[in-house]
Amino acid sequence: MTPRDTWILGISAFYHDSAACLVRNGEIVAAGSEERFTRKKGDAGFPSKAVEFCLAQGGIGLGDLRYVGFYDKPLLKFERILETYLGVAPRGFGSFLKAGPLWIKEKLYQDDALRAALGGYDGELLYAEHHESHAASAFLPSPFEDAAILTMDGVGEWATTSIGAGKGNDFEILQELHWPDSLGLLYSAFTYYTGFKVNSGEYKVMGLAPYGQPRYVDLIYRHLMDLREDGSFTLDQRYFNYLAGLTMTSDAFHELFGGPPREPESKLTQREMDLARSVQDVCEEVMLRMARTAHRLTGSENLCLAGGVALNCVGNGRIHRQGPFKRLWIQPASGDAGGALGVAQLIWHRHLQQPRPVQPGRDAMKGSYLGPEYPDAEIERQLTGVGATFEKLSREVLTERVADLLAEGQIIGWMNGRMEFGPRALGARSILGDPRSPKMQADMNIKIKFREGFRPFAPSVLRDRVQDWFEHDDDSPYMLLVAPVKESRQIPLEEHQKDLWGLDLLNVPKSDIPAVTHVDYSARIQTVTAHTNADYDALLRAFERRTGCPVLINTSFNVRGEPIVCTPLDAYRCFMRTNIDYLVVGPYLLGKAGQPEWKEEGDWRTEFQLD
Repeated sequence: MTPRDTWILGISAFYHDSAACLVRNGEIVAAGSEERFTRKKGDAGFPSKAVEFCLAQGGIGLGDLRYVGFYDKPLLKFERILETYLGVAPRGFGSFLKAGPLWIKEKLYQDDALRAALGGYDGELLYAEHHESHAASAFLPSPFEDAAILTMDGVGEWATTSIGAGKGNDFEILQELHWPDSLGLLYSAFTYYTGFKVNSGEYKVMGLAPYGQPRYVDLIYRHLMDLREDGSFTLDQRYFNYLAGLTMTSDAFHELFGGPPREPESKLTQREMDLARSVQDVCEEVMLRMARTAHRLTGSENLCLAGGVALNCVGNGRIHRQGPFKRLWIQPASGDAGGALGVAQLIWHRHLQQPRPVQPGRDAMKGSYLGPEYPDAEIERQLTGVGATFEKLSREVLTERVADLLAEGQIIGWMNGRMEFGPRALGARSILGDPRSPKMQADMNIKIKFREGFRPFAPSVLRDRVQDWFEHDDDSPYMLLVAPVKESRQIPLEEHQKDLWGLDLLNVPKSDIPAVTHVDYSARIQTVTAHTNADYDALLRAFERRTGCPVLINTSFNVRGEPIVCTPLDAYRCFMRTNIDYLVVGPYLLGKAGQPEWKEEGDWRTEFQLD
């Protein structure tokens, strides 16, 4: 650190997935979501622990910060909420009684609340609009000198979608779609209606969609939305309840689609699969039209995406294959957590008017490995504290041993290096398996992840081998693009299988790598290079030497309902509570057979004196 360093802290908080990001002279030093530290899924509170981590990673204190940025404008959001309640009154009074006092008490005095939460910070505190923060996170770390920018989510202050143009060190917003017309909320309405949790179950809807038929697409277009050629649309609010009520859908919605919402955890039927497929098809069409409009407005060959809808990797894949852009870059923390990164970079480049160096083909996200890592001594302290048995190996020996285990069909918990920023595990906090196994998808879902058996797994593949296995020849480092499996690798359905529908297709092998091939012969790919993750690249190459397959199953290191693991003890706890066979934490290898019996009594984090 030098006296001339400019430190900027970005914060997103108070809605869902709170996060913090630290930037030094424009360089992203650290970023993390609060949930990873508190172990509360989607933690919306002030990100105290994420801030603490970021400052520690930078080796600074609060007094060294020149600016703190917040990812949206609370007063502008309050204006939207107040106008919404006034517009639908007297409906929505019950909802207002819940939200109004909270906003008046906390959000309208957020400046004071933020300073207090930061321990009395008295420096400059700046605010950006929500979609500006998303757009900044999309463009400013990208590998492009110029780009069209498309951000799509539920809602910020007023905007639900924005199209912008980026050039050099700044960008401008060209068009916006405003509340209450929202692609994110349309998708969330179907998430709610099919019995999943809003703001987290959207992944399930996307994963369920290939098992269904688009039976309800025409109903959506005829009744729910008026979609225009440029991708803009109007939603018929008679079918929704998020303006005035505490649910996403109305009685009119339920009548239109033939009944009440599915009860959470009840059996999935073909109806839910068809609903999922229908809203997914509509979402993809809207995304594609908006991308074409962004191209027409900007003329750029590059597109940057952010916002919660940009986590829809199937829609992203369709833009990549069918859209007018030559190159596509997607912010790996596209949801609200990424707003913390966006506002911090926005302050550096726009407010301070600092230049933005661009390396063609390389973004500024450092592979999104921006979270904490643990030195060997700390790993050993935590493992020893729970009585774990382990062996410490050189990196070369460890890589070869783990590749052998994977080739034998063993499932590996893999914690190595700095934790990922964003919802995807990218080879730092991952559960790994052999994609050639036809049983691996079901086994990992039910016995390890404790989640629905239909949920797909993603393949990690060596970047220089991706074209041999997938209809794709481009970077996809953040697991945010879906591409078809190479036709030569596919296994066509046999005659007696062609009449199968829905989940009956789940256990039918679709390719040489069935555990990562969806029922429509697609896969959500992550390309791996030694530049961003040398250890993971080495493991994939070792596995390929044994099997001829440069692909591994990569799923997030967690169980259903919990955040991805952060600490060595988080990893050990998940390892012991599941049927994971072996655990790797840094240079340490642990086998399940040699571990003491695991007992969870009381608060295990307090018991072992973890911060």
